[in-house]
Amino acid sequence: MFNMKKIETTWHHLLWSALEKHQFKHTQKSLADYFGYSLSTINLAIKKAEAIGAIKMSGKFFVLSDPKKLLFYWATHRDLDKDYLYKTYSSLPISEIEGLIPPQSIIGGFSAAKKILGEAPSDYSKVFFYLPQEEIETATKRYPPSVKEPKNIFILKSYPKQKEYGQIATLPQTFVDLWNLPDWYAKDFLTSLEEKIDELLS
Repeated sequence: MFNMKKIETTWHHLLWSALEKHQFKHTQKSLADYFGYSLSTINLAIKKAEAIGAIKMSGKFFVLSDPKKLLFYWATHRDLDKDYLYKTYSSLPISEIEGLIPPQSIIGGFSAAKKILGEAPSDYSKVFFYLPQEEIETATKRYPPSVKEPKNIFILKSYPKQKEYGQIATLPQTFVDLWNLPDWYAKDFLTSLEEKIDELLS
């Protein structure tokens, strides 16, 4: 069982579809079939988004009418702490830490934002990536445990469908994850990511 709630993975897919595919119209059945979720699970995700005005129902299908409203709603409900598999510290430069990320990982956090934006809007000192729980040993060998604080390497638990979106965390996933970080420089990244989102939605 993965930790990111099924409702959140549904919201993620809707946002990814809007930003990357310009697809805003869906049916609950198509989402249930894609994820292998029950219709009641999909319905709950849709109802929550409809309640805040992000989704409009129309017969057998629905439309994501306000992607940014859903994005911010998800951002305020995301709980990164529940998804961490491992945290440690390394004295290596950030570029070398990133170079050691296992190939089966999904690059996340500031590293993903840098790739999405083409450049980093600010310096950063933490590396995040997603990995299936059963492959954590691969990462711990590359990044040994350390008692030193503050930690600067964070591994999050990926979910089964996440790899299908690519080896870099998607724009909505990256935005939502960075929203939940306390680092001062996260704001610079969020501002640039939001500009990118506005550009894609315009």
